[in-house]
Amino acid sequence: MTALLRYQAALLLRSHRWLPPLLLYAGSMAVGVQGGQPVLDCAGWAAATLLPVTAWLVRVCVTNEPPAARDCTAAAAGPWRVHLAAIAVALGAALLLALAGSGIAAAAGDPHATGRHAVVPLGPATAAGLVSAAACALIGAAIGALCNRPLLRSTAWGVPSALIATVVVLFAGASPANAAVTGLVTGSRTGVVHVPLLPLAAAGALAAGAIAVACALASRRT
Repeated sequence: MTALLRYQAALLLRSHRWLPPLLLYAGSMAVGVQGGQPVLDCAGWAAATLLPVTAWLVRVCVTNEPPAARDCTAAAAGPWRVHLAAIAVALGAALLLALAGSGIAAAAGDPHATGRHAVVPLGPATAAGLVSAAACALIGAAIGALCNRPLLRSTAWGVPSALIATVVVLFAGASPANAAVTGLVTGSRTGVVHVPLLPLAAAGALAAGAIAVACALASRRT
């Protein structure tokens, strides 16, 4: 599995297809994370932006290989292992962005609540932002796994489905991503920091289920 991860990571880096999602994340951070804004608001923006970026990275990784090369790799290592390695590399890249984004939010944000009526401890705020970003990355990976091959092979179906799913999970009240980001925004208003461990656990369970389905279907349809 380690060799497959290295192979998929090399494919991602050499393809330069990681550049558009990275630019999307950088541009969104430049717009939404400004110096002097409440730190929890900055962290919420950084986490929410990571969700569509992760879904995009998953699409890049699972479609990186030409069909002939993918068939050869699947024959040598097993289709589900190859598919799992591609998603894992995308998720790993997203988690690196989560770490960087949380650091930027902590450095640029003002450690006070909205209206500056209360001090927000920077350490717990940074931890809450990082956990929220990880939850959003996991949900983004779940969307990417379900909205690309082998479930949806056509770009005409996969890309719109991923966009719609991203909007739904960001604004649906039952979504772990919504719960994590809303907790940061609410904490910014009240000055109380809550680390969203329960949304993180729920996001992990959903991502594991979605990835398992995608890998199982990769074995059957390859």
